[in-house]
Amino acid sequence: MTKVITLFCSAGMSTSLLVNKMKEAAAAEGKDYQIAAFSLGEAPNEAPKADCILIGPQVRFALDKLKAYGKPIDSIDMRIYGLMDGKGALAIAKKLLGEE
Repeated sequence: MTKVITLFCSAGMSTSLLVNKMKEAAAAEGKDYQIAAFSLGEAPNEAPKADCILIGPQVRFALDKLKAYGKPIDSIDMRIYGLMDGKGALAIAKKLLGEE
């Protein structure tokens, strides 16, 4: 079954670039993940569907609120986010999914 990795940020724009890099990294590893980015305002609709949640550094303040959805969650390291390091972000998600 395809695992769903959901990313939240303030607007969903810059994080969508990271999503593309994560998809490339997943494909290179032969992994089948559904990876998508959403604005924080979409959390009530999207968080329940996720197998794990990553949040951008700019919305780290929302970490405790998002934990209420009961999903494995972590924030993306500023360095990984700034470099748009898809492999690094995917590694965080894989750890949350128990696949690392």
